[in-house]
Amino acid sequence: MKLQLAELSGQNAFTGYGPGYVAINDVRHVSSLVVLPDRLITDWPATGFDSLAAAHLEPLAGLGLEILLLGTGAQIRFPRPEILRPLIEARIGVEVMDVPAACRTYNFLMAEDRKVGAALLLE
Repeated sequence: MKLQLAELSGQNAFTGYGPGYVAINDVRHVSSLVVLPDRLITDWPATGFDSLAAAHLEPLAGLGLEILLLGTGAQIRFPRPEILRPLIEARIGVEVMDVPAACRTYNFLMAEDRKVGAALLLE
């Protein structure tokens, strides 16, 4: 699916997604990554839901986010609470959803100037 925003204003926004990929500012990505309005973390070591650990989320706790959207692939899968603990302790709201929903929600929240990030597992 292709998404369009009226104006990107120099920030990272999802412009498309499909099985196994997302497009950010019209650039296609096929491996797990973290998307923030002002930067991309393309070397995020989380490779899939089954290997997701608290250690993957700890570095994200210090990014000054209000909310992190965790895209768990093609379907919603909820991680164990101990995996989310670094974000909870940092008082960051966490929403778990499938990748397409995370893309759409991120664009909406980013357009409202919210401190949002999307951590996407593209397994």
